[in-house]
Amino acid sequence: MNILREVFPLIQRELHTELRDKVSLGGVLLFVASSIFVSYLSFRQVVSPHTWNALFWIIIVFASFSAIGKSFASDGEGRQLYLYSLCSAEAYIISKMVFNVILMLILCFISFGMYYTIIGSEALESASISQWLCGLALGATGFALCLTLIAGIAAKARANFGLMAVLGFPVLMPLLVTLLRFSKNALDGLAWNVNLKYLGALLGLDIMVALLSYLLFPYLWRD
Repeated sequence: MNILREVFPLIQRELHTELRDKVSLGGVLLFVASSIFVSYLSFRQVVSPHTWNALFWIIIVFASFSAIGKSFASDGEGRQLYLYSLCSAEAYIISKMVFNVILMLILCFISFGMYYTIIGSEALESASISQWLCGLALGATGFALCLTLIAGIAAKARANFGLMAVLGFPVLMPLLVTLLRFSKNALDGLAWNVNLKYLGALLGLDIMVALLSYLLFPYLWRD
């Protein structure tokens, strides 16, 4: 219960920081909208479900790096030292993960709305929308959890975006491969029981990354 008392004020602090800096979130949304519009100008209409699926996740991967990459940028060394005296490292990383998961869920569902409206829905005619949206939520959660820890490592190394790019793609690869297979099956309209192994893998990866972040971040924060 003590850690929860620390987590909620930290999440509120993250929210206030994000609301003060509206340009960063607006920039990510502008990137997503621009990417989708350029895709529309190139393809006009994407009928193949596999192409529709791959193109969407390419946009989301790069948007997630832009959205989560700044997660620790607002906390300079002086502010981190001050927070270190106020709260535990576990509460700090939990607040970062929770806020980034919420941010990525909002970003992904807004992106899906824009993508669906601009690119078209022909590829979804035989799809299981509930499965695909479930995959979207799990994918957004996984991206947020993975990139939060990587952003923390990059911030400590004072090489935010360069190191994030080097570390991020290999770490995200198992999640991305599983997510592409899950969402492809959903677009093909396959039953839930066919996708259960991929659903379990996505849940397992999300839980594993969250636990690793919780256990490893205190050692990183002490340096």
